[in-house]
Amino acid sequence: MVERFPVVLLAAWPLLSTAGAAFAQTAADEDFHVYTDSPRLLLTRARLRLLQRERARQSMRWEQFDALISGGAPMPEPGFAFALYYQIARDPSAAKKAIDWALGDTMDLRQLALVLDWCGPALSPAQAERLAAKIRKGLAAPAGDVRGQSARVLAAIALADSLPDQGQALLKPLVLDWWRSQIAPRLENGEPAVPREQIYFLYEMMHALRDNLKIDLRESAPEYFKDLPMDHLAGHYPASLQTPANEYRVPVYAREGSPDVHDAILSRAAELAMVAYDGNALDSQYLQGWLMQDRFLMRGAMGIAYELLWANPYQPGLSYFQLPLIFHNPLTGHVFARTSWEEDATWLGYFDGHLQLFRGGQIESLRPGAKIPPLHAAGALVLSADRPEALKFRANAEAVFVLHLTPRASYDVEADDQEMWDAETDAGGTLRLSFPENTDTGVRIHRH
Repeated sequence: MVERFPVVLLAAWPLLSTAGAAFAQTAADEDFHVYTDSPRLLLTRARLRLLQRERARQSMRWEQFDALISGGAPMPEPGFAFALYYQIARDPSAAKKAIDWALGDTMDLRQLALVLDWCGPALSPAQAERLAAKIRKGLAAPAGDVRGQSARVLAAIALADSLPDQGQALLKPLVLDWWRSQIAPRLENGEPAVPREQIYFLYEMMHALRDNLKIDLRESAPEYFKDLPMDHLAGHYPASLQTPANEYRVPVYAREGSPDVHDAILSRAAELAMVAYDGNALDSQYLQGWLMQDRFLMRGAMGIAYELLWANPYQPGLSYFQLPLIFHNPLTGHVFARTSWEEDATWLGYFDGHLQLFRGGQIESLRPGAKIPPLHAAGALVLSADRPEALKFRANAEAVFVLHLTPRASYDVEADDQEMWDAETDAGGTLRLSFPENTDTGVRIHRH
């Protein structure tokens, strides 16, 4: 259960709600051969029908995508964009543009896989072989990060018919050795094994594997995925970023400089893909309410293809204004707190060892131990320790979140007129304390 204040009841996850039951399927039971029909990548029959319906009814997402493609606008990801247009409209000229681009100088493995899969009917045998050869060459290179591994999954699935084992030699070690043995254990330990800016590509991989192999990567890290949608939503600054195309919500970042529009695009795309992956979950319904506001609809050449591919305007959503103002992820120690859901709110974020304060439209990155004014929100108090070993403060709230203590450490907690008790911090060094209603007492904490 996600620790939030006040408590919000979460719907039980199908399959994942019974601990261990969903993961009882062993590697011996799994089949890593790809036998599905094209299109295999991201475009399920239901999603393709929805996209074709959007075209038929001339929805605003389709009209914007069509205007850019038909108007000859430069597309930052031409393979992805033109191949998607071809799948929806069956326009041969769009397929030709995607194929010409893919057979050019590019070695973008992800987009090459999408063109091979989505434009298959428009490829000549010679073009198909040339494109497959490029993809095999790309697969020979090291994968690297999550984005690289996701591209390998897409490539192996797109190429499966021309592989002697239908992709098993590529997909099986990626799932068993990389994901289940390396990444998932780190995620379940509260470590940032998947950077926020790569969560979208993780979801592309998840969609492709579930659609073609019926393998759900969440089963290896249920605690991480249980809290991920709300963690992702809460991890945005209050103020939006204005651009000529549309407004963007800005995801948290720790580098110097201004917000990156590309990061904002992928952050929204990740949320759209999350809702598409599990639309029945309660958190997905709040996330849908967060997404379905026209001013945040991505209209630019980079974002519109993601917007059209994943958005489902028929999916019911709940107002995120009903969500608590303080979110605490007990697995990672992340804390995101705000004084309101309005854009002029004061916001505090503690994530992956970074402490930030957003107020007056400015991000303030604070050093460890920096003094911050205690933030009160919805009956809770958030404050940061100036030393990781000890802290004194006045508790005048039912829930108190103390940030920047020693991770996974035991502390003695003393409150006026109460017996001392033990408390333990989480993987991020966050300590959550609870007090009776109308409490106003001095508190001292000290590490064992």
